[in-house]
Amino acid sequence: MELYLQQAKNSAPIIATLSSREKNHILLQMSDAIITHQSRIIDENSKDMDLGKENGLDSAMLDRLLLDEKRIKAMAGSLREIASLKEPVGRVLDGWVNDDNLRIEKVSVPIGVVAVIYESRPNVTSDVGALCFKSGNVAILKGGKEAEYSNRIIATVLQEVLEANGLPKSIISLLPDSSREGVANLIKMDRYVDLVVPRGGEALIRFISQNSSIPVVKHDKGLCHTYIHNDADKQKAISIAINAKCQRPGVCNAMETLILDKKIAKIILPDLYNAFVCKGTQLKGDPEVQEIIDMELATEIDFDTEYLANILNIKIVNDVDEAIAHIRRYGSGHSEAIVTENYSVAEYFLDQVDAACVYVNASTRFTDGGVFGFGAEVGISTNKLHARGPMGINELTTYKYKIYGSGQIRG
Repeated sequence: MELYLQQAKNSAPIIATLSSREKNHILLQMSDAIITHQSRIIDENSKDMDLGKENGLDSAMLDRLLLDEKRIKAMAGSLREIASLKEPVGRVLDGWVNDDNLRIEKVSVPIGVVAVIYESRPNVTSDVGALCFKSGNVAILKGGKEAEYSNRIIATVLQEVLEANGLPKSIISLLPDSSREGVANLIKMDRYVDLVVPRGGEALIRFISQNSSIPVVKHDKGLCHTYIHNDADKQKAISIAINAKCQRPGVCNAMETLILDKKIAKIILPDLYNAFVCKGTQLKGDPEVQEIIDMELATEIDFDTEYLANILNIKIVNDVDEAIAHIRRYGSGHSEAIVTENYSVAEYFLDQVDAACVYVNASTRFTDGGVFGFGAEVGISTNKLHARGPMGINELTTYKYKIYGSGQIRG
């Protein structure tokens, strides 16, 4: 492990000094390589899919795991989009001349060696590898066992491009020991690693946060809510709610609880119920919901659960303040939404809800680095410091101060 991390650390100065033109040229080659080796990637992914079915992975997890021609094309497109982004390194963030006539510049620089620990989705391997490369960082990647074959072939394809350009493959590599013990060892290696980014299940996030001696940017669970206010447009509200839950239930920006204003609950709930039933959604409601439509009871545990499946809680509240109180109690700081035509209520909700992304009249499913124009994302950060929300190339930089003098000494 230590030798592997030493190689990664030694690669940091090499990638940090690559020009924007060089990095973009290599990223485009990586994009082409993914398409060229599409059949290799699909063959390896099929091994993971077969093992996933044998091991009883549910349909949502299998969907996250699957790589087909369309998704591989999207992976390649993501790399091209990352290449097209403005250079994140060397930006002058601020500049001034102080009283001693020193010219001071605050300039963006790479973080260094970034370890990203993730589960399920193998496209994360190429996305995160490319984001780290574009931002001048070394990427240490640790995917889940369920995607082992897929992650290995994607990393290999990227490394082949690096080596063809005379660069060490340690710039983008998979952690050689992917066991729990290997991860536990990694997160103590602050001598070599500058940042750890865990994205995945609650247990994984907790373990790394509690045990890492390296700074951590958490990409925690997505316990997302949509609140339908009494001034909402009915059809707009139904469309948004269905999309937020059903478009892709197994992802972190999918809605887990729908909150209804009491004033319109009896009007809108029957139509919502029918729409969700058509989508095969398992519905759970609080006692007030059960008085209107018979369904399974939503318990305290349910409101605190990230299902990552086509299951939805429904709660009725008296007003916007009660909706916000519920979100404060159960929300994970990921993405929250209100549906309303009342401007004042919308702004109040935006100001009062403490989350990385807060929406008015739109689905929480839009919380995504690609959608935000970042090309891709390392993940959705629920931290408040350094990075929050979709974490793109600019969040993979830190800064230093460059000070230009002309012989000044301090008296």
